[in-house]
Amino acid sequence: MSCRPRHLPPCPPRPAAWWAAPGGVAAMGVALLLGACLPAHARADRGATVVLAQHPGTELDRQARQLQAQDLRDAHARGEHPVVLTASGPLSDHAGDMALFVQLQSPSLCGSAGCSTSVFLRRGDRWSCVLDSLSGPVRIMAQTHGDMHDLLVDDGDRWIWNGATYADTQATPSPPATGR
Repeated sequence: MSCRPRHLPPCPPRPAAWWAAPGGVAAMGVALLLGACLPAHARADRGATVVLAQHPGTELDRQARQLQAQDLRDAHARGEHPVVLTASGPLSDHAGDMALFVQLQSPSLCGSAGCSTSVFLRRGDRWSCVLDSLSGPVRIMAQTHGDMHDLLVDDGDRWIWNGATYADTQATPSPPATGR
């Protein structure tokens, strides 16, 4: 599954899986899902949890469907009608830097570990994919890099802004050296 229309640059890939639940969040001044709130016991150092939900007929849903048009067409060709889940909110303090989290749910788009989520960033009137195929619950953290909030995935995988997209901070292990 790919989050980007063909005219956008490639996104950093992630394994397919995601947690989704109805509801909404707001913490640390970061409002998602149109301003619903986290429980009073939520702590800013734990971040604002991104909670996806259906928003049929809304502008949010229309944008998500446009950005994921190819995956939706492919699923429809297989006789599937994916559920579209979304959440949105600012990833920076700059007006207009709005994130759209999108997850498509259908048998062919989700694996045994769950469904994947893509993150798009709107700057002005343009959307670009900044992270693809997230695996696990996502939190928007108070800490920033390059004026963008860090994303914490699955309570241990921190993604930071590198100026163009989100980059994983977990080191990729080097292949073992072979001796002859």
